[in-house]
Amino acid sequence: MFNKYRHTLIMKMIFSGGITLLLSIILWTSFNVVFFKKNVTGNIQSDIAMLSDTVLLSLHHAMMLDSKEFIQNDINNITRQGDIKSIRIINKKGQIIYSNDPDEIGNLIDVKSPPCWNCHKQDNPPDTMSLEQRTRFKTVNGKKFMGIMTPIPNSKGCAPGPCHVHSVNEKLLGLLDLEISTEKKNSILATFEKANFGIAMIVFIATFGALFIFAYNFIFKPISRLITATREFGSEQDFVEIQLDQTDEIGTLAEAFNMMGKQVQEKHRDLLEQKEEYRDLFDNVPCLVCVVDLNFRVIRHNKAYEKHFGLPRGRQCYQVNKNRDCKCEQCPVERTFDDLTPHMSEESGLSKTGKPIHWIVYTSPIKDREGNIVAAMEMMLDITRRKELEESLAASEQRYHAIFDSIPEAVFVLDAENLNILNCNDPVEEIYGYTRKMILGNSFLTLFREEEQADYEHLLKVKTEIGPCSQFTKSGKSIYVILRISPADFDGNRTLIITCSDVTKKLEAEQQLIQASKMSTLGEMASGVAHELNQPLAILKTISNLLLRKASRGQQVEPKILHEMAEGVDTHVNRASKIIDHMREFGRKSDMKTMPVQVNDVLRRGFDFFSRQLTLRNIYVEWNLNSHLPIIMADSNRLEQVVINLLINARDAIEERWKDAVPLAEDKKIYISTDFTEKIISIEICDTGPGIPGHIQTRLFEPFFTTKDVGKGTGLGLSISYGIIKDYNGTIVASTKPDQGACFTITFPRGDKTEDD
Repeated sequence: MFNKYRHTLIMKMIFSGGITLLLSIILWTSFNVVFFKKNVTGNIQSDIAMLSDTVLLSLHHAMMLDSKEFIQNDINNITRQGDIKSIRIINKKGQIIYSNDPDEIGNLIDVKSPPCWNCHKQDNPPDTMSLEQRTRFKTVNGKKFMGIMTPIPNSKGCAPGPCHVHSVNEKLLGLLDLEISTEKKNSILATFEKANFGIAMIVFIATFGALFIFAYNFIFKPISRLITATREFGSEQDFVEIQLDQTDEIGTLAEAFNMMGKQVQEKHRDLLEQKEEYRDLFDNVPCLVCVVDLNFRVIRHNKAYEKHFGLPRGRQCYQVNKNRDCKCEQCPVERTFDDLTPHMSEESGLSKTGKPIHWIVYTSPIKDREGNIVAAMEMMLDITRRKELEESLAASEQRYHAIFDSIPEAVFVLDAENLNILNCNDPVEEIYGYTRKMILGNSFLTLFREEEQADYEHLLKVKTEIGPCSQFTKSGKSIYVILRISPADFDGNRTLIITCSDVTKKLEAEQQLIQASKMSTLGEMASGVAHELNQPLAILKTISNLLLRKASRGQQVEPKILHEMAEGVDTHVNRASKIIDHMREFGRKSDMKTMPVQVNDVLRRGFDFFSRQLTLRNIYVEWNLNSHLPIIMADSNRLEQVVINLLINARDAIEERWKDAVPLAEDKKIYISTDFTEKIISIEICDTGPGIPGHIQTRLFEPFFTTKDVGKGTGLGLSISYGIIKDYNGTIVASTKPDQGACFTITFPRGDKTEDD
């Protein structure tokens, strides 16, 4: 119990306050007793001294008379008082000459005895001494006595004179020794001392009790409540304020404590919430977290770690993570223990189900308050899925490269801004003759003619398909390709993926077919062309005959007539030259250039070339051309072939329908119209023939398919036209309109608009 409370505040207060109070009371009581005792002793000394003087005065007359009997009687009478033990008169030789005890008379007193030694211990005994020096105390049979030596001085009555023998020079005649009992005074002192100590003890107990009650009620109990409340801070219970009806420092302390308690409670709750939050974060964080001690044992882990590896059960990390019997050769935890810095590495191991897993581990040191490392934290990010994706991506990339390089067509990856070649596949070398090393970094525009590079620089950025267009190989050979353009992101940059389809052989074969078709058309048009040429030749023949006759007759031709004849010759020669040039232009092979083309001009030029064939058969053309028609991107010579092929089909259809009837002027007509929208331009060529039967519409554009009699058609006209139109991203649709016949609708993308527009 003492050990339990000896360090308490109240014990310290009681002990220190009690000791201080006790010492103070003892000191004060002792002072009172000592002072009273000293005062009583002084009074006794004074009384004895006074009594000694009284005795001397009473004996003075008898001494002056030298009456020994009177002196002895006086001494005896005086000693009859109960408190006076003895009265002795001692001469200068130390002999007792008078005493109330007859047995002492005549005895010599030893100078070293207590009554004499205070004076005779000095070499020259003084004549006078103080009362304290002349006082002595002794105890006889348990009783206490006080004795005082009083000198008997020489006086005028003693010397000189005829009756005494003392000389004038003698100062001291003898001594009066008086002893008195102090029993009554000592009893009073003892009673006083007991009373003082009793009162002191009562005062001490009362004061100590009051202080204890006060300290217990106003200090210890409030402090105990404060201590109890302080210990409850760490509990999960809500803080309860301490109510003290005190306005002193303890009350102020309680108010401060309540305020502090609320703040501490709030902070405690915040800490608990943060602790739970951090615990939840630790347990529920999607990465694997564990704490490893200096012996590499897993001492803490979160749920994700347990899910992957199972319960560690006190095993080392290398046993849990990798199922090893010894630690890893390159251990990031060990490096953290060595240099006290974080480390990172990529690791692989087995899950608790035996499935291979991969993770990135980050380690950091955990230190105690003294800064000594005690453990290391491992935070592992599961990258198994990423590894699988990387392996899949690597395999996919290999497949991509295999597919990319095995594509039979040339594929280029271009920078979308400057059109430099970033990558290409293997067929590029086969088609263009350039190795990948030679062509990478060069501009794709260098494959075009120099004069066409500016046009294609724009087209490549706005079109999704271009072609056919002419390019050059490393050897300088011209090839024809169709470019298909797809925007994409490549290595974080905007790129264009261009697939180049080499259509050189296809176009050459097509050109041969087209050329054959052209020759066939020219053959069909031979009679008309001959008629067209015959008229200017006939006029020229007439003029030449006239000039011959005039010349043979020696006649002069009038200047006016000669001028008219020259103008006629010039006009008809130009007409014949135009017909021949048109035939030559139509009959030549196209160079496959893609350039801006005005469709209205192509229609008129094709009609002009074929108009004589229609006139001879009384077939009329009704025009409805939009004069604001936008341009398209194509080859005008090839489009003219399409127009002539459609006019030939329209002519033959009209002739077929009206061969056994007498048609009116309105019955044999061809309708040609053009129009446009925001994205396309359209051409419509209709005739008044019998129309197209429904069962052959799906085969109309097949090569060598024809409905004409044997020897009148090759079946290539519409097939060639279809291919030419498709080369320029166009469409052609055949239909039959009521009250008319076949109608062919052709559309092309506008050349003045980008595809984004």
